[in-house]
Amino acid sequence: MHVIFRESHGLDATETPVDLDQSPADLVVLSFSDSDLGAFAAGWHLGKRELPTLRLANLVGLKHPLSVDTYIEKTLSHARGILIRLIGGKSYWDYGVQQVRALAAEKNIALAILPADGRVDAQLDEMSTLPVSTLRRLCALCDTGGAEAARAALGQLALAAGLYVKPSFGPKRLPRVGAWTRENGVICPAQVACRIDKKPLVAVCFYLSYLTAADLHPFEVLSQQLKEQGFDVIGLFAPSLKEPEAARWMARQIRHLTPVAIVNATAFSGIGGDGTSPLDAGDVPVFQMMLATSRRKDWQEAERGLSPADLAMHVVLPEVDGRLSGGVGSFKQPSRRDPDLEFSRFAHQGDPERIKALVDRLAAHVALQTKPRNQRTTALVLSTYPGKEWNMAHAVGLDALASAQALLADILADGHAISDVDNLTNRLKSNYLHWDVEAYMSALASLPVTLTKTLFDVWGPPEDDPAFNGGHFAFRALRCGSAIVALQPERGSVATRDADYHDTARTPRHSYVAFYLWLRKTCHVDALIHIGAHGTLEWLPGKSVALSEACWPEALIGDLPVIYPFIVNDPGEAAQAKRRIGAITLGHIPPALKQSATPDRLAHLENLLDEFSNADGLDPKRRDRLQEDIRSEAQALGVEDDLGLNQATSTAEAITRIDRFVCDVKESQFGDGLHIYGRLPETKLDFDAAIAVQSERDGLRKAMSGRRVQAGPSGSPYRGRSDVLPTGRNLFTTDPRSVPTRSAYAQGVKLAEELVRRHLQDHGDYPRHLVV
Repeated sequence: MHVIFRESHGLDATETPVDLDQSPADLVVLSFSDSDLGAFAAGWHLGKRELPTLRLANLVGLKHPLSVDTYIEKTLSHARGILIRLIGGKSYWDYGVQQVRALAAEKNIALAILPADGRVDAQLDEMSTLPVSTLRRLCALCDTGGAEAARAALGQLALAAGLYVKPSFGPKRLPRVGAWTRENGVICPAQVACRIDKKPLVAVCFYLSYLTAADLHPFEVLSQQLKEQGFDVIGLFAPSLKEPEAARWMARQIRHLTPVAIVNATAFSGIGGDGTSPLDAGDVPVFQMMLATSRRKDWQEAERGLSPADLAMHVVLPEVDGRLSGGVGSFKQPSRRDPDLEFSRFAHQGDPERIKALVDRLAAHVALQTKPRNQRTTALVLSTYPGKEWNMAHAVGLDALASAQALLADILADGHAISDVDNLTNRLKSNYLHWDVEAYMSALASLPVTLTKTLFDVWGPPEDDPAFNGGHFAFRALRCGSAIVALQPERGSVATRDADYHDTARTPRHSYVAFYLWLRKTCHVDALIHIGAHGTLEWLPGKSVALSEACWPEALIGDLPVIYPFIVNDPGEAAQAKRRIGAITLGHIPPALKQSATPDRLAHLENLLDEFSNADGLDPKRRDRLQEDIRSEAQALGVEDDLGLNQATSTAEAITRIDRFVCDVKESQFGDGLHIYGRLPETKLDFDAAIAVQSERDGLRKAMSGRRVQAGPSGSPYRGRSDVLPTGRNLFTTDPRSVPTRSAYAQGVKLAEELVRRHLQDHGDYPRHLVV
């Protein structure tokens, strides 16, 4: 039995007959690769005046034999030269290769069928009609990539077909590493380093493959918008940030160019064998621009925002490097049909709206580097984690009020105009700041209509809000010089406070919306410090990641830098803040654990819940397996009985209630006292707390100065995770060094066994070789 390898080219791959309906041309290039076709399109436009006419087509549309026959009749039969680039050999497009070979032999057409994997394929050589020497030259040009090489390949094909073409001069091979600008293409980095006007420089890092595929539209849009904001821009490209030579080059350029910020469009983590990323060399914030492989329409309709693959590549693993979320910058979709080539390429299309949001966020962080500290306005917002109505500033493992006092003292020492910091607790009980409804309604007009309509549908007019009185909203807040200290308002009704806190479907009420608009539109806050795990802003309705302007978290926080002291042992919920409000989550020491049997019994259940939080959206199959494991563990511990859950309870409700229960138990029973951010605990700990609290203060200082904050793992230092020390680093939630977990290992075993069983069933023998 023969198993034919097939590739699915996205969701649109189909074997239904289609008619590409292209008119004849002198040359035709066919490939399964969008990058190939994009480079040939760009190359043809470079030499448009000298090159013969050209048609381009993706072989995805020519899978069905009837599609092949129709295309041969309408287009290929009139061509003088045909170039086909295949991954996987002749069997990859067997019927098409045979029919095109027969056509070329009959009509004396120059035919080059080339491998796209960098290896010689004697079978494809035999099916071609050109000399091997010509095929090797064409292969070398195609493997080089880029518009110039594609232009030269078209010229070579034209000559082989008996069509005269003027030779193209100049380099055909792109450097492996280099610099790029929207105006001049590939340049020497020194040209930017010697710029005359010396505007603040932003470095944009991307893969060499985007250049070889002429797939640069996202970077062109980004460059234009950065320049409109007053920045200079340089693109830096490399094949990989982990290739040692390329990494060293990238780090040298960043140190030499001294950018004020970096936008990174490479995927995964860039940390090499020495434990550092070349992007760390600038000591500036690095914003991760997500290049989605989905179409914009799919993203608009998806609650998760990104596919599991995009989530892993552009969100989860880049967080290990400490990169800040820049949001989605492009979508992969068809461009406008090129009338000259009768071809619409499938490529990354930069999204101006989303890129503007990234640029605004970057500019707000950069402003912290230059704006005098005594002229800045800082908001300190205190969590009111669900408890009783009379709880004030109640955070997990953190004394929020004492921490606010400590943070005010720290930023005062750094030169901020802070005053009146005494007796915060009593003053917050009775002090209110007000905002009139006319200003609110004016600011509300800046939000998307879909959000304001929902707001009024759910909550009615502003006058019905419990915090509204006498024509204005009253916020429990006070001014301490240039700082505003406030309690985070209720997002919903007091009666359903506990249920509303994590409800990602519950629309916030008017006074909540007004509070954040007031901070941005009237107070003109430069940075927001949210004190303590955790708030409600990151739990508002909207996409899980890659948010849009119609998602409540982004609509309210806008481009405001968010600095978020967060308990270091709660990675799942820190991820919400990082991914949905772009927060810098500064880990802080958790309270020392009490000696109790309860934490040991619930430890495995808590680990399963944390793992479920990471797997949700990233690995649906593992998520489903974890749901079963969580419920089984909860049943074995008697947790489901305590919560009144039964077999009829939906899995989603059960997981939510079990998670809430574990969070409540962890907070109320495990912690011994509360930590004060950046201050030594009174209790003697098993590690050097002095280094940790100094690191907490340093992390806050760097974040408030618009500098890079080093990334750090999450976990409990009391459970053997000494690597989470010192605290004060920007938390990441998934550490590649700590995988696989037990559940992931079990899932891997199951998949491996199924693979071997299927191979044994199909072939009667065990597999001898395997590529993963």
